[in-house]
Amino acid sequence: MKSFASTALILSLAAVPAYAHYGMIIPSDNMLSQEDGRSIDLTLSFSHPFEGKGMTLDKPASFSVTHAGRTTELLDQLTETTVMDEAGFALSYDLDRPGTYVFALTPHPYWEPEEDAFITHYTKTYVSAYGDDEGWDTELGLKTEIVPLSKPFALWTGNVFQGIVKLDGEAVPHAEVEVEYYNEDGSATVPSDLMITQTIKADANGVFTYAVPENGWWGFAALNTAEQPMPFEGEDKDHELGAVIWVHFEPWAR
Repeated sequence: MKSFASTALILSLAAVPAYAHYGMIIPSDNMLSQEDGRSIDLTLSFSHPFEGKGMTLDKPASFSVTHAGRTTELLDQLTETTVMDEAGFALSYDLDRPGTYVFALTPHPYWEPEEDAFITHYTKTYVSAYGDDEGWDTELGLKTEIVPLSKPFALWTGNVFQGIVKLDGEAVPHAEVEVEYYNEDGSATVPSDLMITQTIKADANGVFTYAVPENGWWGFAALNTAEQPMPFEGEDKDHELGAVIWVHFEPWAR
């Protein structure tokens, strides 16, 4: 009987889905017009976006913005805040000129006991200023990143989003990409926990395609394992490298 109970417990634990972690950069507006003012507010977190469960985000290794080919480090301008009841960061940023601004977050590696691995999510989002979309396909040269093949703003709900997964500047064939909705107000529900995080694969050229069913923020995370493990308590552990991009989709207006 004891053996049966132990086996049943193991099976029940194995059946519990492992919820996806996401680095998050969420701006107050991703298409700023003249009527909207000249600044946006950004929140940075490390979270489970659909469930609304936050995790602690320590001060990142880097937080930057790239515009018109110039990258500016913003790390010292971050202020501490609370996101989903956990430690995160915030920033108010002035958009001085038209064009696309790419905000990028590089955290320090995070140890995840449930996965027995370290996690580093290189996270970015794109903001258009004053009706100018110049630079919408900007590639930052991060360790790993998703380079958009669809404009990462001005998208309708139901449009597809395409991106190419890169690691060390090279396309990753058949990369696994996790997709999740930021259920900001908690109103979205799913018939099965299996649908919280959708999983797709890129093609042989590292290109993936996904059509979203609802307006709002969607996160795409392409996951790869670093060649070099990281030491933890005397053992080498895997290091998950996530290329994350957050894209906003607009409701269809008739």
